[in-house]
Amino acid sequence: MEKKETFIVHILGQQNETWQGDVTWVGENRTENFRSLLELIKLMDTAINLEEI
Repeated sequence: MEKKETFIVHILGQQNETWQGDVTWVGENRTENFRSLLELIKLMDTAINLEEI
């Protein structure tokens, strides 16, 4: 079954050729900071996988 989640990404700046900011997982009303695009993707992937457990 395909899951859908909603995230709000807030880009605060760019440094070293990548984004920094925060991401809010709407379903859990939880906000996390990220320091790179890769970290953002990992945070979102972790949030989605937590729901499957």
